[in-house]
Amino acid sequence: MDRIKRLSYEVLEEHKSKFGVDFADNKKVLNQISIIRSKGLKNEIAGYITKFIKKEIREEKTKQDRIDASRTTTEPEQEIETSEVPTEEIPETAISTEEILSETTENTPDSETSETTEETTE
Repeated sequence: MDRIKRLSYEVLEEHKSKFGVDFADNKKVLNQISIIRSKGLKNEIAGYITKFIKKEIREEKTKQDRIDASRTTTEPEQEIETSEVPTEEIPETAISTEEILSETTENTPDSETSETTEETTE
């Protein structure tokens, strides 16, 4: 097993971009870049390379999923912080609540004034 790993790593160091997750394709690439007379040895090396590439892809996907999960948990907190408006940024032209209250009381007739007008008409 040590020999297969060692030979596989030697091949991968120089030609890693040529290999993929398909065993048959990896066996063809291995035939093109090296001379291995033993069919069994060639199959074991191609199999190990295929297993190694699949493992790397799986680990990369797991790592990416963890990164995405950590981003989604922190994003809502960032949105809340940016949506809050500090009181210093409110323009000076804004109407205060006292002005709004005084305008509404001036426009609505008081019950006392309407009673006095009724008394004077009778």
